[in-house]
Amino acid sequence: MKVLDRFLRYVRVDTQSDPHSPTQPSTSKQLDLGRMLAEELRELGLPDAALDAQGYVYATVPATPGQEDLPVICFCAHMDTSPDASGTGVKPIVHENYQGQDLVLPDDPKVVLRAADLPGLRGNIGHAIVTASGTTLLGADNKCGLAAIVAAVEHLLAHPEIPHGRLRILFTPDEEIGRGVNAVDMKKLAADFGYTIDGEARGSLEDETFSADGATVTIAGVSAHPGFAKGKLENAVKIAAEIVAALPRGGLSPETTEDREGFLHPVEITGKAESARIDFIVRDFDTAQLADHVGILDAILDEVRQRYPNSFIHLETNEQYRNMKEVLDDHPRVTRLAEEAIRSVGLELRRAHIRGGTDGSRLSFMGLPCPNLFAGEHNFHSRYEWASVYEMQKAAEVIVAISRLNTELS
Repeated sequence: MKVLDRFLRYVRVDTQSDPHSPTQPSTSKQLDLGRMLAEELRELGLPDAALDAQGYVYATVPATPGQEDLPVICFCAHMDTSPDASGTGVKPIVHENYQGQDLVLPDDPKVVLRAADLPGLRGNIGHAIVTASGTTLLGADNKCGLAAIVAAVEHLLAHPEIPHGRLRILFTPDEEIGRGVNAVDMKKLAADFGYTIDGEARGSLEDETFSADGATVTIAGVSAHPGFAKGKLENAVKIAAEIVAALPRGGLSPETTEDREGFLHPVEITGKAESARIDFIVRDFDTAQLADHVGILDAILDEVRQRYPNSFIHLETNEQYRNMKEVLDDHPRVTRLAEEAIRSVGLELRRAHIRGGTDGSRLSFMGLPCPNLFAGEHNFHSRYEWASVYEMQKAAEVIVAISRLNTELS
């Protein structure tokens, strides 16, 4: 399974998504990688592999003889990279036989991966790891998953003696901006359950995510010429600043929470004296707690409104995704298959939960129970991102094992 060669090709393609774009996909450059992946899958022997106009790659691995009636499994990864750091001109560097040293990235020596701060690095001593050069993210999230899936497909097609049912491959755009499955054709996908390959360290299986809402505060202030503003001006920028300053400083912020603790987090402010907008994300593992977090924000707005009686301050919330565990608890075979597969390739099983979401969060509620498996990607969304070649390889082996075990486990 040539997982490294594939990964190095994929990360050189800039696929950064854009949360401000109204198009689907949000950036046309994601289609460049989609075309490459569809062509590679066709070359491997999947004639139906194709990229559609919305930026999705679909493909089918046919069942081996006698296994046609098995439940259909989907393996999914996303093609886009985060808007949080540049994805243009990625120069991957392979560090062979890593020995635990700090890694100074050559294009910006201030970017140093310090082994003392990164236990995942210490767990990969003796293995090859991949970094970027210091000025961009790497794209390990989620091109590790892409490489693992394509390598697993290559292996299964080269070894027809490995029994498996029908497999569906799905590569998505715009996962990083929360739109990864907006236009998935579930009838076309036609799978019974699936796995996103979008996790971190080897052996991890994640069947629980945050539940997530978005919240938007819009402010219509009262504008006036600053030279004649006394008693008239109600500056929307200052109103926005007061709202953010009033947020809890303790246990409801990402920088002060961990494990299963939720948060209320402002992610963007735009505005001028006349009008302003604040976008928030609201997260918790307990879906019912989302309303409580929004209630804190609502109380802050009530207090601020009293100081600016002539301004209009409006709060609107929208559902983003829900904790996949609410669905997966009703489908224990899906997680059991993954558990057995991880153990079968010689890894220790690590059950975990995600302080975030995946395409699988929404797919689970769209009728495709879909936990998340490790891919070997680490330090997401930053110039400090790195990938473990060993863990990518093991992810490909787990995909093969799940496909095989689906023929054995009742």
